[in-house]
Amino acid sequence: MILNHLVGIYTHPKEEWQTIDRKHESYFYALSHIAIIALIPAIVGYYASAHLGWRIGAGDVIKLTESSALTMAVSLYFGLIVGVIALAILIHELANAFEVKPTYTQSLELAAYTATPLFMVGFAALYPVLWFVMTVGLAGLSYSVYLLYSGVPILMHMPEDKGFIYSSSVVTCGLVLLVILMASSVILWSMGFGPVYMH
Repeated sequence: MILNHLVGIYTHPKEEWQTIDRKHESYFYALSHIAIIALIPAIVGYYASAHLGWRIGAGDVIKLTESSALTMAVSLYFGLIVGVIALAILIHELANAFEVKPTYTQSLELAAYTATPLFMVGFAALYPVLWFVMTVGLAGLSYSVYLLYSGVPILMHMPEDKGFIYSSSVVTCGLVLLVILMASSVILWSMGFGPVYMH
């Protein structure tokens, strides 16, 4: 089953990382996990934007047109997948500096399962109030970082102290990647690909 590690990374993450490391699943398996999990923020985001509407503070409810919300959802879906693959490439390339030689599959597994809590935050959009989504998002981000720090020594086969430095480097690169993706979104919006609001 494609999502068979989903419960484990929440209930017993270190043991689940060891299971992932032992099984050596295929690149396609990890890619399939990302493809399925990335549907959550895309579909829920579409529904929240087009049908529920967003409330920021005491202002009016903001909704997007259905076609605009669909475009944003599809863009978000593919953006998340590209982001995780880019993170996997960064993980793989950074490993050389730490004298470890993971396969691309191991790098993708680390990126995919680390990103899972962030993707699950998408469910928070069913209550589309900014402070609530931001709070849940912060919790998801914190758990993703924890998964990274706990998974690196196991999947990359390195001591925990070395793994800590490597994980910190990955977090830094991940933040840079996030800024690049956000900047790309702003540029696309300024070129006329931004959201269209309902009046």
